[in-house]
Amino acid sequence: MGYASLLECTEDLARTGGLFRVEHEIDPYLEMAEIQRRVYLAAGPALFFPRVKGCRFPMVSNLFGTIERARYIFRDALEPVRRLVELKVDPAAFWRRPFRYVGVPRSALSLLPKKVDGGPVFANQVHLSELPALVSWPQDGGPFITLPQVFSEDPTRPGLAHSNLGMYRVQLSGNNYERDKEVGLHYQIHRGIGVHHSAAIAQGQNLKVCVFVGGPPAMTLAAVMPLPEGMSELSFAGVLNRRRVRMAHQNGSIFAHADADFCIVGEVEPNVRKPEGPFGDHLGYYSLTHDFPVLRVHRVYHRTGAIWPFTVVGRPPQEDTVFGELIHDLTGPLIPTVLPGVRSVRAVDAAGVHPLLLAIGSERYTPYTQQTGPQEILTQANAILGQGQLSLAKYLLIAADNDNPPALNDISAFLVHVLSRIDLRRDLHFQTRTTIDTLDYSGTGLNQGSKLVMAAAGPAVRVLATELPTELNLPSGFRDPKVCLPGVLAVTAPACTFPQDAARVREQFCSAFTAESSINRFTLVLLVDDSAFVSRSMHNFLWTTFTRSNPAVDVSGVAAFVADKHWGCTGCLVIDARTKPHHAPPLIEDPIVSARVDALCASDGPLGPLKL
Repeated sequence: MGYASLLECTEDLARTGGLFRVEHEIDPYLEMAEIQRRVYLAAGPALFFPRVKGCRFPMVSNLFGTIERARYIFRDALEPVRRLVELKVDPAAFWRRPFRYVGVPRSALSLLPKKVDGGPVFANQVHLSELPALVSWPQDGGPFITLPQVFSEDPTRPGLAHSNLGMYRVQLSGNNYERDKEVGLHYQIHRGIGVHHSAAIAQGQNLKVCVFVGGPPAMTLAAVMPLPEGMSELSFAGVLNRRRVRMAHQNGSIFAHADADFCIVGEVEPNVRKPEGPFGDHLGYYSLTHDFPVLRVHRVYHRTGAIWPFTVVGRPPQEDTVFGELIHDLTGPLIPTVLPGVRSVRAVDAAGVHPLLLAIGSERYTPYTQQTGPQEILTQANAILGQGQLSLAKYLLIAADNDNPPALNDISAFLVHVLSRIDLRRDLHFQTRTTIDTLDYSGTGLNQGSKLVMAAAGPAVRVLATELPTELNLPSGFRDPKVCLPGVLAVTAPACTFPQDAARVREQFCSAFTAESSINRFTLVLLVDDSAFVSRSMHNFLWTTFTRSNPAVDVSGVAAFVADKHWGCTGCLVIDARTKPHHAPPLIEDPIVSARVDALCASDGPLGPLKL
């Protein structure tokens, strides 16, 4: 029947060998996060920290550290949720196979949140400064809540029916936040809480907000689910936990999750903003300091025996990779109903999630034998880029299902499929001066950048090179060409020290070749800071290419042209994926902390049994 609390979940994992207690005192400043990163990469167990330096609350991490453990946590609910999704896709399936869906009505009983008068979370009150102060990266602006569940109601239609539960960044202290009275609230412009905040500003009133931490794990997953507009996260959490979410009023304020471990209650005042950040983020860089809304805190509650769950955000893969796998498992079948003609969509975690999307669509406009290139999949590409969080993508590679492309989880094979079919004169489609992820600093400003759709339909038009041409001569200053995968070449280019260097170097490289040059045996050429690093692994290739480039600015080509306002090239496509002066710094561990964690991980150390 799901878990009634986070404690119940941790006890279950401990009984089944899925949780390790770290009895040594661990510092939440950098040390705990580095331990978490190492254990995640080793596919290790969940970690319980009963002795937290400077704090009386125990902490737990890596609950969702492997897809197997995540599926175990939700083992009673995944199949019922899948069947609910199947009926959403095809309601008539119930009558064709009624016995398969016999339990669906019982699952549906958990959809509606339950209003209660109180709950365990209201048992105690504390100050913000008593909460765990987790700092994950050396340049972080302060401690952050890394698994927050931020709850708000629509000011024009208050109540649970039109509420929003999302995972938005919460900075507990630092910068110029007033101690024990203010926290930073960072949300992206397209999120549900942004709509609520705009409505509150229009009415000249404060937006009431609750931040929940802990509680049944289903609430955490619900907070990150990209649900269709109008579908309640509380309803999803209820179905996933197989029990209705209990929500309570306290002192006439906004609803709060009665079974959370912690609850921060406050209000966001209209047009009040303060600097938030920096913060080591999921693209593998720091998101820098910018003005964001401030939550004026009224009360901080916690249940007796409260546990503080956390994760670490950083260059993927991290624990949130597993969230992505679960989300794809549960919502993948909905894609064709939301986006007609689209067969599947996958965000590429190794590229930072939002920078790169892969998709498979269908070509139905004309008989396929008459195709002259991508047609309907271009319409579908625009629909994808207009859909929720998918709209944050910078690069979208879409192939026609008529060509039997590989599954999207086979990223290298899918890239080879597209690169062998794409016509670079015709199949590149840019959107300029548009919005991108707030956390992506490759663009021209905060939230500002561009997008590129690369579409492929029809038979292969080239054989992709896998070896360097013997006659390849690079222009002066360019060196160490390395094959990353078939059809993709990385070249170490001069460092970009000044903004004007970028365009000059791209022009120098592209103008050194013609449409007949041997470099065009590669469909895609990358200009990078270190070609050996980029070619060493698929993860390095994906991360470097798609987090360090802004399509409209950094994409060039050999023998490029513009015809009828359409850009194309008759030679290879060139992406400048060097680090630019305006980019955010990458995440690097503190060597002193790393040495301390090395000692803890020694065979005779407290983390020795984990064999890290």
